[in-house]
Amino acid sequence: MTLDRLWAGWRSRYVSEVAGKTPDCFLCAISELLDTEVVAESTLVLERTAATITVMNLYPYGSGHLLIAPRMHEGDLTALTDAVSIELMRAQRRAVAALQTAYGCEGINLGANLGLVAGAGVPEHLHLHALPRWAGDTNFMTTVAETRVIPEALETGWAKLRSVWPEAR
Repeated sequence: MTLDRLWAGWRSRYVSEVAGKTPDCFLCAISELLDTEVVAESTLVLERTAATITVMNLYPYGSGHLLIAPRMHEGDLTALTDAVSIELMRAQRRAVAALQTAYGCEGINLGANLGLVAGAGVPEHLHLHALPRWAGDTNFMTTVAETRVIPEALETGWAKLRSVWPEAR
């Protein structure tokens, strides 16, 4: 059996500079980091509000894949307050608007993996996914080679989305 390698050097900077600050939860690490720093390309954060954070997915399924999370460290959807739930939906709406404008996508997958057995990579910190989709955006690489090809650097996607990001109200 051979092992295929797909170089992704941009990941090491993120892991060492951002996620490495608090190894328990990268979403909390980014939220805490941003209390003293502005939203910036180096953190891949697109928006931070008092209640939510929206960030480019470091391990995207496709270009523009976003994570939208409450800033509070909570893995249980039913434990969120109504106020935080509303702010999370508002953040998701802004993410969808930005994805539609920046990418001209034909559809968007929205979802959450609640719990480890449901596929949550960070089950202790609830987060929502927003992923732009186009007709025919799957190809033989995923099916045959079990490899995803991401045609755009994360920094390029970040800049594209930040340029059209709607203001939080």
